[in-house]
Amino acid sequence: MEPRSLTRAEAEIMKILWQLGKAFIKDILAQMDDPKPAYTTVATFVRILEKKGIVAHNTYGNTHEFYPLISEQEYRKYEVQQLVENYFDNSVSNLVSFFMKDDNLKKSDLDDLAAFIEKNRSKS
Repeated sequence: MEPRSLTRAEAEIMKILWQLGKAFIKDILAQMDDPKPAYTTVATFVRILEKKGIVAHNTYGNTHEFYPLISEQEYRKYEVQQLVENYFDNSVSNLVSFFMKDDNLKKSDLDDLAAFIEKNRSKS
């Protein structure tokens, strides 16, 4: 099953699950910034993540321990692919060109990018 894009709240929960590996709702809440959402709100978002096929759970009596079904790296790759497909005509060159035209791009960023390209050129 291909992942689906996450809302901001879902992404916050996933970052916690990726960090912890597995967690109960109370563990997720403990990692959240104040003001913390209600327990039921977090539980609802976790259930939505389950329906999206991104999270699963183990049951222990009446409690559930949740864990990610997709790694953070896999999800990042999916989101970048979606970005390139949806906004840059499925062209990485268009994406890079967009950032090259950005006035906020530092020379050190360009140097890092050039070094990365040169280092990885032989892998293609």
